[in-house]
Amino acid sequence: MNDLSRPADPELIDSRYALRRLIISLLAMLMGSSSMFVVAVVLPQVQAEFGVSRADVSLPYTLLMIGFGVGGIYMGRLVDRYGVTVALWLGSVGILIGFVWAGLSTNIYTFALAHGVFLGLFGISATFAPLVADTSLWWNKRRGIAVAVCASGNYLAGAIWPGLANWGIATSGWRETYILMGVVCSVGLAALAWFLRQRPPRVEPAAPTTTTPFSTQRPFGLTKTQAQTLLIIAGLACCVAMAMPQVHIVAYCVDLGYGPARGAEMLSLMLACGVISRLISGVICDKIGGVRTLILGSALQGVALLMFLPFNGLVSLYIISAVFGLFQGGIVPSYAIIIREHFPLAETGRRVGAVIMATMLGMALGGWLSGKLFDLTGSYQTAMLNGLAWNALNLAIAVWLLWRLKRRPPTINVGGAPMAAVARP
Repeated sequence: MNDLSRPADPELIDSRYALRRLIISLLAMLMGSSSMFVVAVVLPQVQAEFGVSRADVSLPYTLLMIGFGVGGIYMGRLVDRYGVTVALWLGSVGILIGFVWAGLSTNIYTFALAHGVFLGLFGISATFAPLVADTSLWWNKRRGIAVAVCASGNYLAGAIWPGLANWGIATSGWRETYILMGVVCSVGLAALAWFLRQRPPRVEPAAPTTTTPFSTQRPFGLTKTQAQTLLIIAGLACCVAMAMPQVHIVAYCVDLGYGPARGAEMLSLMLACGVISRLISGVICDKIGGVRTLILGSALQGVALLMFLPFNGLVSLYIISAVFGLFQGGIVPSYAIIIREHFPLAETGRRVGAVIMATMLGMALGGWLSGKLFDLTGSYQTAMLNGLAWNALNLAIAVWLLWRLKRRPPTINVGGAPMAAVARP
């Protein structure tokens, strides 16, 4: 058997090899996530060139997130069966075709289709959920920070690529910038994937564990379908709230008269701070677990959204962008940790993919809905309030799951000694 089919030695968990693999995964995430943030930078130029409304020009991002989300389910299954390398090679092809097609588009619909099908369905979906799920299987002692480092590649892409794209647009135009990015990111991702061929170890933890009193067959004392559904709803809700600042900050700055360059700087600052947030959240997650980390991130994201309502000065927006990035960066990685802690090991890829699908659909819905609310009201204030309502739903689900964890399962007597009963599916 070759590296694509043979599970690794369990002793490689938490090893130097796992660390090297984590660094490569971080770089692969950097390459694979580029289109997710660059599309926000070109939004004003595309709107002006194609002559469409703010809601219509949000369509490429919306389709990108839908493709990202839907593709995550299938990529997760692909990873569970064949390993992460096959998914990354498929993603490198999708990224090349998507960027080049988008750069040659003559209307908003072909531009949007390139983002939805190739950059989303076959591109980003092959990197984020597969790499996060794969990383979670190589670490036990420092799983939270390892997953956070891997997921930080997504925000690192957001900190690096918008500035480079903005420079490329000013120098050569957005079309040439898109085509060049497609070549660079595709080749880089394909090369990095070669070093991730080794399959992760398959060591199923004992159940119940110190993390949860419930069996992995009954996460939170629920059926696996019930628990997964709740996480999907939570992922959708948190990212509807998250989308407004991330998708529309450049357009918001243009409306306020600050120009697209200031907006691109705020987006880069927001996502750079998101990298810091994810790393800190990873350390916290190793201490308090995935569910508590989700609650913390959700509550802080709500606070950051509130800050956008009364302040719109240039300096204020820079500060709030940084705060928003610092407060919400740990939310999405916490779902991968929750799944790794509470669900069967062999189902990690598909279940992480399903929840990441929900978060991306949330970003898609939030990006489009914010643009639609702006078209209807002429202001982003209503969009902010809409985001706060969705954030409250996410927080409520996370708090309820924590309450479920604190409930002890019924006990039975074995040989006269009390013992926690392991619920059956």
